[in-house]
Amino acid sequence: MAKKEPLAYRMCPRTIEEFVGQEEIIGKGRMLYRMIKADRISSIILYGPPGTGKTSIARIIANSTKSRFERLNAVTAGVADIKRIIEDTQNQILNPSGRTVLFIDEIHRFNKLQQDALLPFVEDGTIVLIGATTENPFFEVNKALISRSSVFMLKPLEEKHIVKILKNALEDKERGLGDYDVFIEDEALWYLARIANGDARIALNAIELAVMTSELGSDGKIHIDVKTIEDCVQKKSITFDKSGDSHYDNISAFIKSMRGSDPDAAVFYLARALYAGEDPEFLARRIIICASEDVGMANPNALQVAVAAAEAVRMIGMPEARIILSHAAIYVATSPKSNSCYMAISKALDDVGSKNTGEVPMHLRNPVTSGMKDLGYGEGYKYAHDYKGNYVKQEYLPEVMRGTTYYHPTANGYEARIKDWIERIRGEK
Repeated sequence: MAKKEPLAYRMCPRTIEEFVGQEEIIGKGRMLYRMIKADRISSIILYGPPGTGKTSIARIIANSTKSRFERLNAVTAGVADIKRIIEDTQNQILNPSGRTVLFIDEIHRFNKLQQDALLPFVEDGTIVLIGATTENPFFEVNKALISRSSVFMLKPLEEKHIVKILKNALEDKERGLGDYDVFIEDEALWYLARIANGDARIALNAIELAVMTSELGSDGKIHIDVKTIEDCVQKKSITFDKSGDSHYDNISAFIKSMRGSDPDAAVFYLARALYAGEDPEFLARRIIICASEDVGMANPNALQVAVAAAEAVRMIGMPEARIILSHAAIYVATSPKSNSCYMAISKALDDVGSKNTGEVPMHLRNPVTSGMKDLGYGEGYKYAHDYKGNYVKQEYLPEVMRGTTYYHPTANGYEARIKDWIERIRGEK
């Protein structure tokens, strides 16, 4: 008879020995392992992608601790739920130990008021907090709570871990699919582990669907091959949430790959973003910024290409926009680099914001009325085009800023020509 709960729920590890993966934080001898074994849990935040074991660790703690254990989901819970748990914890008849281990799933969903309501009780040890989040807790969780907790970062499970979890599920008669006579090809097993992309829940859901919807073969067994797995997992899972932390990680890697002149990596991170449903116009804007900030005067055409690509993406839309974005990203990645324009404006803004930068010199002011001309506006200004080479030496900065240099051209790409020319007119050559 089919079991009511999903396989992923049923196969959740009951003890620390049953937990698969995350050896860096829960392997034998590691701090979290020792805390659980000794029942000396202090407040912790478990941070990582879905299906990597955050809830499983909380359940292991629930099964092993002698303290009272409560669970809340931040999506549906509120301050009233927190107050109820605090009152029950402080009730010596209900809870002689005077403390509760409180697991809050998706803790990033709690607003500031809700997180603040927890703080004094976490601080005095009444509540031992176990928070689970897919978002970066250093951005989403109250800094005071973070400072009173140990943060453990869980990584996507390796393929070998997923395979082990799947084999356990196929063999387990009590909680898993061991009552079914299943033959799964090794290729299909490893294929599922690969496309699950580190998420054990996706893998378990897929194998359960494959077993429950496949007919018996002539030999009385359920046969599962790669085609069956493909049908059960229509689209490869990727650890990417276009509104979450992985969004920023991927975009950061995309930009740094273009800046680092690696077109292959740039296209890879571009593909990840597009596959996850990222807005193509957002990606185009990031390419424009990189074209100006990181390529700059080393190849002035990069900005033109990036802007043209953004306009083309807006006009064409997906799926063809992927080609335009790839074109622009590769062009920017393979261009010579210079951040001289970025550095120039950054230093100038710093000076303007922190120094007395003086007044615009009188000879540069435009005498739009005769009265202004009488006051000296425009007096002594030299019109560059009246001189040989369309250049005449003349001071343009305010008196107090004379001699300040903001633009330092590199010798990269087209900017080498600019460097040579500007050194000549500055009298450096």
